[in-house]
Amino acid sequence: MKLASLKSSGRDGTLVVVDRDLARAVAVDNIATTLQQAMENWASAAPRLQEVSERLQQGACQGAFNLDPTRLASPFPRAYQFLDGSVYLHHMEKARKARGAAMPPDYKTSPLMYQGLSDHFIGPRDPMQIPSEELGLDYEAEVAVVVDDVPMGVSVEDASSHIRLIMLLNDFTLRTLTRTELPKGFGFMQAKPTSSFSPVAVTPDELGTAWDGSRLNLPILSAINGQRMGNADTGKDMFFTYPQLIAHAARTRKLGAGTILGAGAVSNLDPKTGYACLAEKRADEELRDGQATTPWLRYGDVVSIDMVDAAGQSIFGAIQNAVVAA
Repeated sequence: MKLASLKSSGRDGTLVVVDRDLARAVAVDNIATTLQQAMENWASAAPRLQEVSERLQQGACQGAFNLDPTRLASPFPRAYQFLDGSVYLHHMEKARKARGAAMPPDYKTSPLMYQGLSDHFIGPRDPMQIPSEELGLDYEAEVAVVVDDVPMGVSVEDASSHIRLIMLLNDFTLRTLTRTELPKGFGFMQAKPTSSFSPVAVTPDELGTAWDGSRLNLPILSAINGQRMGNADTGKDMFFTYPQLIAHAARTRKLGAGTILGAGAVSNLDPKTGYACLAEKRADEELRDGQATTPWLRYGDVVSIDMVDAAGQSIFGAIQNAVVAA
């Protein structure tokens, strides 16, 4: 099934079930008023939500309405916890080389992960506000999973069973600030503003064989102002899997229901798949030409991120964020 959150007067939106074509939706406040509430009661809420999804698909749902993506907030307008890893080592190596940083000595044995801003995510069609173009705004096309309650010390083998939803993610980064912020040794703060997620979150069964329980094996499509940037396969060249990320995050603490985990900008070794962020493109330009010529995102630029099925139908709906001045 596919779930989304309508913008509302509250901070957490209104939960709706969406059909597979992303055309129709229906509110389900008799089951859960928000997606966070549904996650916290997933065992009882999920079967009821699935019944609604099936009726909606059959055109037999009272109260269904045509879905307008601009009315959607992030599936989780805010979350108790957002964790983001960097499991595509090709991306990590290029990004660090571009800012003159060495790779961590244990980067192949322990996933790199940070805890990001989660008290407010912008909607999938909302503008991305930044105070200055000089901060070097970049996008990162990613896939994120959402878990139910995960016990501390969960094994990699058991972690997969806690993945309930999957979303696309635009993890914005202010690259100019990473150069000064990360060397301080306390990780990201100002360099990681708010993020944007796909219009809908989907249950793993919606992805068929493309989801194997550990990774999603489909291309993630990104573009700037309609110009294609990349179509890297999200399952290929993924050094750590989502269950490994979950187990790593839960080593010393429980993960509450609704925790979101990203896997970092998707990056394939095959150069034909393009880029899922500008940092990699600029790094290649520096290596090839001695200097980067592609600019960071500017006011007025529109970043699009999407993923389609075999028939060319969008699975999650497209993220489309215009960059504007704060």
